[in-house]
Amino acid sequence: MPQEPVASIASIYRYPVKGLTPEPLPQVVLSVGQSLPADRRYAIENGPSGFDPAAPQYFPKTMFLMLMRNERLAALRTHYDDASHTLTIRENGAETARGDLDSAEGRAAIEQFFAANFAEELRGPPKLLFADGHSFSDVAKKVVSIINLASVAALEQVIGQAVHPLRFRGNLYVSDWPAWHEFDLMDQTISIGETRLKVVKRIVRCAATNVDPDTAARDLTIPHTLMRTYGHADLGVYAEVITGGTIAAGDSITVEEPGLV
Repeated sequence: MPQEPVASIASIYRYPVKGLTPEPLPQVVLSVGQSLPADRRYAIENGPSGFDPAAPQYFPKTMFLMLMRNERLAALRTHYDDASHTLTIRENGAETARGDLDSAEGRAAIEQFFAANFAEELRGPPKLLFADGHSFSDVAKKVVSIINLASVAALEQVIGQAVHPLRFRGNLYVSDWPAWHEFDLMDQTISIGETRLKVVKRIVRCAATNVDPDTAARDLTIPHTLMRTYGHADLGVYAEVITGGTIAAGDSITVEEPGLV
């Protein structure tokens, strides 16, 4: 049996507000059946969606402001502070909005910013949505997204130019797997220290990946390129946390033999 390649976590990211700036984490505590803490904790409703915070349910990303259609979001630089629940928005280095997302006044301040600056892209008044324990993920299950950096590098070779890994808005970026190895791990369990995750689904990429996260330019055709080259539009996988624990950048990743409990 071929030896499983030794891999490690290159970086960890969360996305406190769907569609807004990624935030790097040196380490994170994962819990069984949960996404990363505060990952996609908030979303900005683009017109009435029917979302009920008392009974939160999955809604497709088209109900929110998001990069697939609203690439100008990538030009914003945002930061969420867990202790104060404060979201800060900057443009061109200058602070343009700030609000405590745990208060009606703070949410109103953020909503007013988007109402004023994204008016032509809105289908109704923007509303900052939140429900305790809910994640506004692109899929209904609470998952962790994993991006294989070698797969990104293989795509770069096809395109003939650099492809920023953050175009794929993953949680865990992995070094030292062969290109596309993540697809070989479907239904298998990976271990990071005492933490274990089961790979459950390939990630189908959408037009959000065409947007450069630094410049906000829609300058590539990644889903089309993937489909034309490989016969699918997939890059990365989703995994469910089945044993919780703390993971950190630099930690080794091993793949458990099938059948282990």
